[in-house]
Amino acid sequence: MTGGGSTGPNPARERGPAELQHPRFARAYARAVDSVNRRGGTEHRRELLAGLRGFVVEIGAGDGSGFSLYPGSMTQVLALEPDDYLRDIATTKAKSAPVPVSVRAGVAQHIPAEDGSVDVVVASLVLCSVSEQAPVLAEIRRVLRPGGILAFYEHVRSGNSLIGRVEDVLTPAWQRLAGGCHPNRDTVAAIEEAGFRPVSSRRFTFAVSPLSPKVAHVVGSAVSPGPAQDKP
Repeated sequence: MTGGGSTGPNPARERGPAELQHPRFARAYARAVDSVNRRGGTEHRRELLAGLRGFVVEIGAGDGSGFSLYPGSMTQVLALEPDDYLRDIATTKAKSAPVPVSVRAGVAQHIPAEDGSVDVVVASLVLCSVSEQAPVLAEIRRVLRPGGILAFYEHVRSGNSLIGRVEDVLTPAWQRLAGGCHPNRDTVAAIEEAGFRPVSSRRFTFAVSPLSPKVAHVVGSAVSPGPAQDKP
């Protein structure tokens, strides 16, 4: 890839898996994301991306809200988004990104990169939505070089036990309404259990709209020791 704004080979012809198409949610998300970003989402993403360098894979890139914030130290970015509607928006935004961005119809469980070939994997509001976190985190370890970085920005289960139990009760319905999102995951613990060391994060609360409650979020990074080895 050369020059900023590359979109990869024939991105318009790609289609994501049928089971990962959520047209109503995708359109609602696309309408709301600008407001969310103005309320603080942009600054959270800026913190997430600061200082990252080299070959970067962003899983679940959504509408490409992070593209304009990519630092010049990134040599190239492979952005994966399975939802066709959001990927079309992201493909347009990639054209004006400050670094070369290739947008593809990939999924987090199967990153199209060689073992140990990636410097950074970015996960922004996506580890809540994958069906299972452990296989995705194992896949991230596979593609990251030893010492590579997982940079994450996620909403997570509340530290308040009562609110956490409410989130547990709401999760099955919320998954159906919000593109598979689980509001009750302890993502930092899952990252640690996947073998990343060290893991550092900042926890805070954030309301995506004036009428919505503040929910727990984390932004942070984790270091991969390299691909996990199969036990004999």
